[in-house]
Amino acid sequence: MYFTDFDFEDEILDALDAMRFETCTPIQEKTIQPLMDGRDLIGVAQTGTGKTAAYLLPVLNKLCQGGHPEDAINCIIMAPTRELAQQIDRQLEGFTYFMPISSVAVYGGNDGQRYEQELRGMARGADIIVATPGRLISHINLGNIDLSRVSFFILDEADRMLDMGFYNDIMIIANQLPLNRQTMLFSATMPQEIRNLAKNILTDPVQITLSLAKPAEKIKQQSFICYEPQKAGIVKSLFANESPERVILFTSRKNKVRDITIMLKKAGYNVGEMHSNLSQSERDEIMFRFKSRQIDILVATDILARGIDIDDIRLVINYDVPRDCDDYIHRVGRTARAGSEGRAVTLVSVEDQIYFKRIEDFIEQDIEKLPIDRALGEAPEYSPVAPEKKGNRRRGRSDRKGVRGNADKLRNKRTSKKKNVKEVYAEKKMAPQAAQGKEGEQKTRRRHRPRRGSGKSNNNPTGQNK
Repeated sequence: MYFTDFDFEDEILDALDAMRFETCTPIQEKTIQPLMDGRDLIGVAQTGTGKTAAYLLPVLNKLCQGGHPEDAINCIIMAPTRELAQQIDRQLEGFTYFMPISSVAVYGGNDGQRYEQELRGMARGADIIVATPGRLISHINLGNIDLSRVSFFILDEADRMLDMGFYNDIMIIANQLPLNRQTMLFSATMPQEIRNLAKNILTDPVQITLSLAKPAEKIKQQSFICYEPQKAGIVKSLFANESPERVILFTSRKNKVRDITIMLKKAGYNVGEMHSNLSQSERDEIMFRFKSRQIDILVATDILARGIDIDDIRLVINYDVPRDCDDYIHRVGRTARAGSEGRAVTLVSVEDQIYFKRIEDFIEQDIEKLPIDRALGEAPEYSPVAPEKKGNRRRGRSDRKGVRGNADKLRNKRTSKKKNVKEVYAEKKMAPQAAQGKEGEQKTRRRHRPRRGSGKSNNNPTGQNK
């Protein structure tokens, strides 16, 4: 389906033509018309499917048609992270190039100049506010923003916001909005928490669900079964076989990000790091250098799994297996975006095999296992069972009766030790009395025992010689 098939205003069509948007993605094809009809909507699809344009275009089209106050905030878009808020704001700039529509992004970690820009935008009634929940709550508490005339309320990456604990903030913001509004909720997954949120803030919504929690079909998923010390060698061999360009390497811990970055820099690769310990200005600088191809490899935590809009990522490497299946979906979803092809490689240590098996079961797919280089040594077998059930420990721990039996033996042993201690203590306590009795008995016996050399005996008590 083409964008020209919708009844868009000329300004929208000009923007789409300038940005070379021609054909709709499935989520756009199914959601744009219900949103243009004014329906509340729940859209569920994996990352990289064009959800942002799916809700921006209908809202912009209605604003272009007029009928909304020029001095009021007409649309609130909520995003879980600063990076996603920035991405939405940049896409807004492209779509509104031919339109007299204003927008401002509101998120934390900014300097005083940026804060003043936020205040001016809210005071003048920017048409669209893109905000993170915490920052918007701060402005509400300070009386900096008036939400009484908002017509559109959009939640992007709603599942991520709930994971980050923003449910109460979302409800506070929703209660500030007029009841007569159009609400849209977009998410990559549909857990029960999202359903509960939808019941509270949406009215008779249309639900569009596409490829729930599955990686895009054009992602080539592969893995290496290895020992932890072999991972660095595997990464270097990957980069030796193909040019390391447009690569994101994910790991779960911040200290590991630094270690891997140092290792790759020593090997001569052009690499940067991204994690939550960096300031906002440092994160912006890293992202600018990566997007402008000044950095080839970006080592990052899951902070980068959502909220970036880079369409030409060639390779995603999971240095360790994420514990959450949804995190895996979002990590590999950084590649093969906008209909392109991509590759995702996961390094699976012995300890992570059980989590990797859960991911395979979750996506209903056996991910290809590649052999590691012989120079790195022998690889472990893929035997995804819980560590406590391996080897001899399996028989001992799986038998609950045996466990209780061993515990009873240990308890009896400890009890017998306590009894022995008491007996020893009692013996020591009675020892002085017993010793005193024996000493008296010895003294009594000594009285009847003749002294040596005295000549006395029982038969000769006087000691006289016969």
